[in-house]
Amino acid sequence: MRRRTLLAAGMGLVAAGTTPAFATGVRHVLHVRPGDSVQAAVDAVTGPGWTIVVHPGTYREVVNIPADKAELTVRGASRDPRDAVIVYNNANGTQKPDGTTYGTAGSATFTSAAPGLTVRDLTLANDWLRADHPDFTGTQAVAAYPYGDRTHFENVRLLAHQDTLFVETTALTAFDRQYFHRCYIEGDVDFVFGRATAVFEECHFHTLQRDVTFTPKGMVFAPSTARANPYGILAVRSLITSGAEDAAYKLARPWVPSYETTAWPSLVVRDTRIGPGIDPVAPYTNMREAYPWQTMRFREYANSGPGAVISVPENRPQLTAEEAELHTEKTYLGDWRPRA
Repeated sequence: MRRRTLLAAGMGLVAAGTTPAFATGVRHVLHVRPGDSVQAAVDAVTGPGWTIVVHPGTYREVVNIPADKAELTVRGASRDPRDAVIVYNNANGTQKPDGTTYGTAGSATFTSAAPGLTVRDLTLANDWLRADHPDFTGTQAVAAYPYGDRTHFENVRLLAHQDTLFVETTALTAFDRQYFHRCYIEGDVDFVFGRATAVFEECHFHTLQRDVTFTPKGMVFAPSTARANPYGILAVRSLITSGAEDAAYKLARPWVPSYETTAWPSLVVRDTRIGPGIDPVAPYTNMREAYPWQTMRFREYANSGPGAVISVPENRPQLTAEEAELHTEKTYLGDWRPRA
């Protein structure tokens, strides 16, 4: 298996550690160009409301935005998210200098705890590959791990394999909100997962081909919503495609973490075209038999495409029209209007 050519073709690798340039005559804007470091720009932010502009190039580094960098915008200099790529290759089982491993969350290329974060017109990727590490058991390799309230991703590409996007919250009791608009997200196993109230509108989810003989080859969603939270993951007016054979993937499975066994995963997929890569007969499966998917809050509404055909109704719970009115961007995000 080869690494994605988009991460190297026509783009020199950028060394981390150099200081980005301040924009002349413009307050609170930092420009990151090839030879600079995105993390250095984050470190230079001294208050809320700053903007970091990432110019075309491939930036091979880990970026971590702490909670005190509130209302930060990180954006590509062009409107094409392929032009500016932030990528690294840690996995769950990758060993740190102290001899421990990174774990799933620690493997992320891009992490943010900052409230009010906006990311737009960028590619965030983790190019770690199982084929390069056949001895690894911790194969989760996260591209993005946002866990601040009011996180907004706009026109962002998120690329990895297992656990691409970890939509998390700042605490077990927090109902932090995230909004993804016109994003492209690809992976194989549980590649959109976590506890956040996360809305995906007009997004494209793509399941990858895997060199394995078993099915399912993976799942798109693995929510771990808190029981007290009425809203989990919502995908609306989106598209699900696949690079694998027909019916090789499941739409979702529930994740009930060992550290939060009271979780009650919630997923609604509505008004979305689902391609043939998703198993239409049995689109859901279990992660653990102790937590069967049938007991979870999994619902669909007004989906289309060959992967959305309802041949066994009990395997595809549907919302009524009245229930569907409660599962919208507005109800999930409350008083926050990210595109206002």
